[in-house]
Amino acid sequence: MDEELDGETVTREDVLRADAALSAALPPGSLYAVGGRVRDEVRTSLDGIVRPAKDLDYVATGIELEDLVARLGRLGRADVVGASFAVVKCTFNGITVDVALPRRERSTGVGHREFVVEAGSKVSLEDDLERRDFRMNMLARALPAGTLVDPHGGEEDIRERRIDVLRSAAFEEDPLRMLRAAQFAARFEFAVAPATMAALRAAAPLVATVSAERIHDELVKLLEEAARPSIGFEVMREGGLLAVLFPEIAEGIGVEQNEYHAYDVYRHTLATLDATPSGNLALRLAALLHDVGKPRTKNGPHFYRHEILGEELARALLLRFRFSNEVIEDVAALVRHHMYAADPELADATLRRFVRRVGTDRLDDQFALRRADVAGSGLPKRGESDAFEGRVREIMAQKPPLTVKALAIDGAEVAEAAIARGLLPEGSRGGPIVGEVLRGLLERVIEHPEVNEPAALRHEMEGLLAAREAPP
Repeated sequence: MDEELDGETVTREDVLRADAALSAALPPGSLYAVGGRVRDEVRTSLDGIVRPAKDLDYVATGIELEDLVARLGRLGRADVVGASFAVVKCTFNGITVDVALPRRERSTGVGHREFVVEAGSKVSLEDDLERRDFRMNMLARALPAGTLVDPHGGEEDIRERRIDVLRSAAFEEDPLRMLRAAQFAARFEFAVAPATMAALRAAAPLVATVSAERIHDELVKLLEEAARPSIGFEVMREGGLLAVLFPEIAEGIGVEQNEYHAYDVYRHTLATLDATPSGNLALRLAALLHDVGKPRTKNGPHFYRHEILGEELARALLLRFRFSNEVIEDVAALVRHHMYAADPELADATLRRFVRRVGTDRLDDQFALRRADVAGSGLPKRGESDAFEGRVREIMAQKPPLTVKALAIDGAEVAEAAIARGLLPEGSRGGPIVGEVLRGLLERVIEHPEVNEPAALRHEMEGLLAAREAPP
C-alpha cells in the first residue's frame, strides 16, 4: 500500500526547517526522510534539475508511538491519523509533515483489499522500504546526516531510468500500481523493465477492481505533468490496461485514416495529445478524446459526424472516472466543435456565430486543440492558415454582443411588452416566449451588431411579438 499523495508544494527552505526541527525532537539516528522527495533528490543529483517537494514524509525507527506523539507534540499539533499504520501528522511553523513508524505488510487477499500490517519499533527500515511500489521509491535519507539508504537498488534504477518492482506479486497486491507505473513512465520518461511489464500484463484484469476515484487521480497526474503523456498510454496499451479501462480509446488501434493523416486513429490521438501543453487538463483530455468517435463512424475513408458521437463518448468516459461537471462540459464542447471550418474568408457574422458556439472562455483551447490536431496528423504541410484565428481575434477585439445578457434590453422589458399584447397574463415575470424573443434578438444582433441599442431592439422585439399574436 503506497501513500505518495499530492500535497501542496513546499520550498527547499521548508524542507530544511522541517528536517532540522524533527531531527532535534527525535532520538539521534532514528529519523529518515522517505517517499517521492528522496527519489526526486536522487534524480536531481543525476540531472541537475531541482524538483520541489510535494509531501514531507518521514519514518522514525526504534521509538514507540506514544513517545513519538509526545515528542512531536512539543513542536506543534500532533495527531495520529492512521492508528493501525502508526502515522502521525504534525503541524508546526506553518509546515505539515507525516511521521510514521516503520511497518511491514503481508497481503492476504487480491486487489489491495486485505493486508496484515505490523508497525512499530520492532520493524526495520529495510522492511518498511520493501513494501513500497517500485525500487526507485524504496529509498530513504538518514537525517540529519543526509546519507542515502538504498537496500533494494533504487538509485541504480533511477540512474538507468527504469521502473522495476521487487516482487512480481506487487501488482496483484495493489493493482493501482499498474497505473502508477504508467504515470511515472510518462512523467519521468522512464522505461518499464521487461520482467515488470510481464508482471503487469499478467495482472492487468485486476485494474478493473481499482476505484474510479483512484484511477482519476493517476490519470490527472499523467495528463497534467508529463511532457509526453503518450508514453504512459503506451505502457497501458502494452500492459493490457488500455483495453480494460479505456476501451473507447483502444478501439482506434489499427483504424486507418484518409490521406491527410500519416497514422491510424490511436497513433494520431497520441501525437495530438503530445502536441498539447502540460498543465491544461481540459485541453489534454480533449486531445485524448477528440477522435474517440471515429472508429464507430468509419465509412471508407470518412468519419462523418464523428465529433457528435465523440462528444457523447467523451461525456460517458469522463463521468465514469468522476471528473467534475466543469471539466466534462469543457471537454465535451471542445470535442463537439473541433471540426470547425477554418476559412479566413468567412463573413464577420459567421465568425461571430462561431465564437458564440464555441464560447469565448473556450476559444483559446479550441484553437490550441486544432493546432495539436494538425501537428498530430504527421503531415506538417497540412497546416491551417493562421489567418482564420487572426480574423477571429479581430472580431473579438470589437467586443461584439454574443450573449443574451449583452443585449441592450432585458427579459423584464420583453415580458412587459408581451403582457401588453396579451401574450402573457398580468403579473407574469416571463415564460418560454421571453426566451424565444431574446434569442431571436440575439441572432439579429449577431448578424448586425449596430442594432444593439434600445430603440432598435424594441422595434425588433415588437415585430417578433406581433408574429406570435394569435389571429383575431
